[in-house]
Amino acid sequence: MPATRKDSTNDQPAGAATIKPASARGATRRSAPKGVSRKLFVLDTNVLMHDPTSLFRFEEHDLYVPIMTLEELDNNKKGTTELARNTRQASRLLDEIVSAAPNGIDAGIALDQASRGMATGRLYLQTEAIDVRLPAALPTARGDNQILAVVMYLADKHPGREVILVSKDINMRIKARALGLAAQDYFNDKVLEDSDLLYTGIRELPADFWDTHGKGMESWKEEGQTYYRISGPLAPDMLINEFVYQDGDSPLQAWVREKRGRSVVLETLVDYGHQKNNVWGITARNREQNFALNLLMNPDIDFVTLLGQAGTGKTLLTLAAGLTQVLESKRYSEIIMTRVTVPVGEDIGFLPGTEEEKMAPWMGALEDNLEVLNGTAGEGGDWGRAATRDLIRSRIKIKSLNFMRGRTFLNKYLIIDEAQNLTPKQMKTLITRAGPGTKVICMGNIAQIDTPYLTEGSSGLTFVVDRFKGWEHSGHITLQRGERSRLADHAAEVL
Repeated sequence: MPATRKDSTNDQPAGAATIKPASARGATRRSAPKGVSRKLFVLDTNVLMHDPTSLFRFEEHDLYVPIMTLEELDNNKKGTTELARNTRQASRLLDEIVSAAPNGIDAGIALDQASRGMATGRLYLQTEAIDVRLPAALPTARGDNQILAVVMYLADKHPGREVILVSKDINMRIKARALGLAAQDYFNDKVLEDSDLLYTGIRELPADFWDTHGKGMESWKEEGQTYYRISGPLAPDMLINEFVYQDGDSPLQAWVREKRGRSVVLETLVDYGHQKNNVWGITARNREQNFALNLLMNPDIDFVTLLGQAGTGKTLLTLAAGLTQVLESKRYSEIIMTRVTVPVGEDIGFLPGTEEEKMAPWMGALEDNLEVLNGTAGEGGDWGRAATRDLIRSRIKIKSLNFMRGRTFLNKYLIIDEAQNLTPKQMKTLITRAGPGTKVICMGNIAQIDTPYLTEGSSGLTFVVDRFKGWEHSGHITLQRGERSRLADHAAEVL
């Protein structure tokens, strides 16, 4: 969905820096005000490689693609990486647009037909040699500097028009501003401007909640759980599967199970903090962990996202719930675990062995948590624990993201670890692998992104949290409190 653009007189570029709030998606797109010239956005190569559909994301404004951008696309089109695939897609889109131009490309190509109404501006390709004298410190042999020369030329040629470079490269934007040129990041794929606005899945009820929402309340019990049908000022803002809580003399922990107009149905939770409800020997140590286990253990929830810093228990809770439902209740046939293999330090080169053996160095978190869970499996001595460990390992498969295309997982418990390093497109590829009976759990910490060009606002994990909120078969929890150790908790706070 294209982003809402600010008025053309605004400093921020409509195509590159503003985002429509989630509540306003689907609002009608505004066209450029009469008498105000459209902005001209010059696209850097990395924008097209990051999002090939960026050609259609600038609504009423015009785009300019320099020859050097096309050259760099050509140099990066080979390979099987995500960047190479995006590059080929961008080239195909450009070819479709140019091929459909009835009057040639000199006067620009209207984008409304190619974009199916998403964009009403025009696309201009560089059709002439441009000779601009750059400062001596900027060698013209570099592609980036040639694109800057094009921006300088266009700024001189159109003095009454706003010409803006759009680039994902921070240094490129700094150089542009040093030359007195306008430059912006491409923010159209950002879900949120500020990660603090991200949906947490939790809502604290005010002290006077029952006074303002208790009128006409219905209450009943069903299969050991208590249900409340309430209406009031807060009810319309609540989302399905959002958790609510209230502390005090009569504490409440519940989640929204149904929503109709201005009324919602709250269901009390299973208390996984109590030993009688332990999950593979694990009990919830805080409120958010209890919320997370309610999502992980509920068969009606097909998609779960867990956010939280290191030590909040994301992997341990997910594995404990998975083992219980695979080995005890037989709800799923096996656990499949995958993660993005982005090294924190220097890469260690090619690894020998099978797919699972190659993934083993990235799966230290899995082994650490299995060691904890194996210790909770009961008595039986060393032999018993070894047998349990072998049984557990036989039901956990480790897969690489590289071989996920075209697969369908039936009746599986699919765990996607370090999901903050995935792009929205990669996230879509993974989640659409789920067949009937499969549950997908995405875990990550958006403060630890290692992938270039991804930020907290544009990460695939942020993307799915925002897009899936309110769906009756999905749930999200942001875990707040670290439970690893007092040393780890203190380090997370002060370092």
